[in-house]
Amino acid sequence: MKASVVVVSYRPGEWLSPCLASLSSQADEVVLVDNGSSGAVASEIGRHAGARVLRFESNTGFAPAADAGASASSGEILAFLNDDAVAGPGWLAAAANVLSDESVAAVGPKVVLATRYREIRYPDDDWSAPGDPRPLGRQIRSVKVNGTELLDIAAGPGLYRLEAHSRGDRWRWTAGARPWYVPLPGADGDEEVTVDGQPAPPGPVVRLINSVGAFLDTRGYGGDIGADTPDDGRFNDLAERFAISGSAFVTRRGIWQEIGPFAARFFAYYEDMDWCWRARLAGKRVLYDPGATVEHRRSASSGGEHQPWVRVMSERNRTLTMVRNGPRRLATKALRDRVAEGPDGGVRSGIAHLLPWALASRAQLARRWAVRPEEVWERWAGQATE
Repeated sequence: MKASVVVVSYRPGEWLSPCLASLSSQADEVVLVDNGSSGAVASEIGRHAGARVLRFESNTGFAPAADAGASASSGEILAFLNDDAVAGPGWLAAAANVLSDESVAAVGPKVVLATRYREIRYPDDDWSAPGDPRPLGRQIRSVKVNGTELLDIAAGPGLYRLEAHSRGDRWRWTAGARPWYVPLPGADGDEEVTVDGQPAPPGPVVRLINSVGAFLDTRGYGGDIGADTPDDGRFNDLAERFAISGSAFVTRRGIWQEIGPFAARFFAYYEDMDWCWRARLAGKRVLYDPGATVEHRRSASSGGEHQPWVRVMSERNRTLTMVRNGPRRLATKALRDRVAEGPDGGVRSGIAHLLPWALASRAQLARRWAVRPEEVWERWAGQATE
């Protein structure tokens, strides 16, 4: 079957050319959507790589651009790949094999982070503050590799989110003795890693999982299974997931037409969760297939979760996804909880603006439901969260 891949690029960097090159031997058609890149540089790179180019003069958002690329493509196998990702050999062939089962709506590969990471662990640090159930270790204010500060982007289950004081102080707590990871820029593995000015304890150099499918938690949040854990073989089996990441997403054109496009009103974030949730309500399955691997840079185009606009859009779209697909009682609760929360940088106003559309679209989508929202929720909420 003919395979088409849609790549959306808004702020291309050195990553776009390798992305397109990784598709040259496996895709029958590549549609590069230049989503308002400065000087149309994405269009130039796409044409040089032999891709079909669609050009928007301004950034329309990932979801609308991806939908436009899908409409312009012609393959029976329809795939989406982030412009900062590189597809491993056989990605599309493996996906097409899984999709030969007509009960499967979409399939995602093993997505690993492109960077190598050094593991750090303080085995004797494990305590909890009074009244705080979280395991705590030490407060860390600096993590450097060859003198470059990387506290913001260190990752893993052994490290909590960045905290900051109005005075400008910044720190992160470790989660007891659990491991965490620091990105390494070179290929030699001999980088100098320091924590608060002292040499970090020795640890292995590993590759980290970015996503092996996505979970749905009991609050309606989605998240990547396996995120920031070593690729050590634990995710080497084909498995059903609630959803898959839009960074490397493959479906069939017939299914895409049945389920509908990504929610263009979302602009970006949660469009993949929303789509997979709709597929679940249509009675379809979503699978993770480790038979292929995709390397992904961490938020090279958007700047990542530390950007305020990313957090606002994710929170807004998470609630709207619940409104469109979740059990009515829980969707109502999600709205009430959002109203009750304090200042949020624009999340509530964004939800209020799009709520009439979300409610109207829910009524339209419900006509195609083959499974009740309560059944999907009972089966998947809170399952396989890591």
